Amino acid sequence: MKRRRRILLWLALAGVLVIIVALVVIARPALHLWRVSSADRDALPPIPAGHADDASRQNQTEIHEIIAVAEDRAEAEAQLAHLLHKAASEGLRVSIAGSKHTMGGHTIYPGGIVIDMTTFDDFELDASTKFLHVQAGATWDEIIAYLDQHDRSVAIMQSNNSFTVGGSISANCHGWPPNHPPIASTVRSFRLMGADGSIKTCSRDENAELFALALGGYGLFGIILDVELDVVPNERYRIERTTLAADSMPQAFRASVLERDDAALAYCRLRVTEERFLEDAVLNVFRSDPDGPIPELADASMASVKRSVFRGSAGSDYGKRLRWNAELAVSDRLAEQAVSRNSLLNDPVQLYQDRSDTTVDILHEYFVPPVNFAAFLTAMREIIPRHSGDLLNVTVRHVIEDPDTFLRYADQEMFALVLLFSQQRTDAGDVQMQAMTRELIDAALQHDGRYYLPYRLHATVAQFERAYPQGREFFELKRKYDPQELFQNTFYLKYGSSVTDPAMDE
Repeated sequence: MKRRRRILLWLALAGVLVIIVALVVIARPALHLWRVSSADRDALPPIPAGHADDASRQNQTEIHEIIAVAEDRAEAEAQLAHLLHKAASEGLRVSIAGSKHTMGGHTIYPGGIVIDMTTFDDFELDASTKFLHVQAGATWDEIIAYLDQHDRSVAIMQSNNSFTVGGSISANCHGWPPNHPPIASTVRSFRLMGADGSIKTCSRDENAELFALALGGYGLFGIILDVELDVVPNERYRIERTTLAADSMPQAFRASVLERDDAALAYCRLRVTEERFLEDAVLNVFRSDPDGPIPELADASMASVKRSVFRGSAGSDYGKRLRWNAELAVSDRLAEQAVSRNSLLNDPVQLYQDRSDTTVDILHEYFVPPVNFAAFLTAMREIIPRHSGDLLNVTVRHVIEDPDTFLRYADQEMFALVLLFSQQRTDAGDVQMQAMTRELIDAALQHDGRYYLPYRLHATVAQFERAYPQGREFFELKRKYDPQELFQNTFYLKYGSSVTDPAMDE
């Protein structure tokens, strides 16, 4: 009897211990996410009148004025032509803005006029050709919802839907479709208003030089008014996820994606925890699954939880581990669900964006050929911790040679590493970020790579010229088409202007 009581007592104690352990396991992540959610408030002050800024809120600049474009096409074209004539006669400079998700003052010029294109946003699918005619201020979320009704989808765009078409092609973005060039490859033509107010249609056959210059030209050659884009069918996909060593990603990507006909979209996520930093990866492949109905267009599911898990990784290695483990844990559940192409492309950048007034999310992007991917990772593993970089995310995408744009970053097959850091909104934080960025750029260049131009202007002029050896001719052609240098921004001031301030390279 006593022995039986002891056994029952030990069983009871073991049960209590299991319950305590379970509560601890559940309680810690729950408490962490509760703290993150409770502190997650939009604390950014409004931009003062007479000033402009971009998504980074690190480039607040006093300007002359912001002009919203008229919604009617004829009225807008007359308005813009008059505005350019007025700016030229008064010695003002003009910059062009959409959603303003560049981070280096690409939409701003000190004392200049900012043209807000977001009101110029009509679009229509040509029923016979299936081309999309879209004005430059339209955003991808509007376009996705419209195309979904016509069983079509965007061919190439960023991984979020919050950007304008004009901004996307001016930065020549790329996305998840593997074995494809950047978005310029999907542009059939566009209409461009030059500095003299005249409008030219630009394509591979008509005004071909301007076509190549304005795509990825950051608004320096004129105002892109509207675009004719290729679109593709909306499709039904299933996700396949594979964990692997990060260094082996190029080989796995080739076998699972590039050598498979059913791989429609693909990206890789790298581990950013302190333990095994950048050593592990998850390869996400969305495979065509035509045997069934295409699911309805959906917004991001569990948006508040996703946001808390992501924001909880800033400044917290526990948060980074929690996010990594959570992503692995949902793999089996996601594999059982079909999803539409349009739903995959329908996440807003605001779902993850930092809204505090003390820290800011800073993007980097580096392109390296597959043969040098592992060596570049080795360099990143040394550089980032040495600068105490708070790396929140690394996504790896695939892009092939870009035959269309002049200022191209993809001059061969590349893997693109998209890095997101959390940085303090202080001068010291910016100095630290600049030093780390320059070392990462050097590492990319040493491995026959490039860096992407829409982000903070931390690269030196020498680094820019090494990464983009065609840059000098690009700026000379800019002055050929815009001899008064009417279209300007701070990117041009640093790297291309005929009156570049050497102090900007410090």
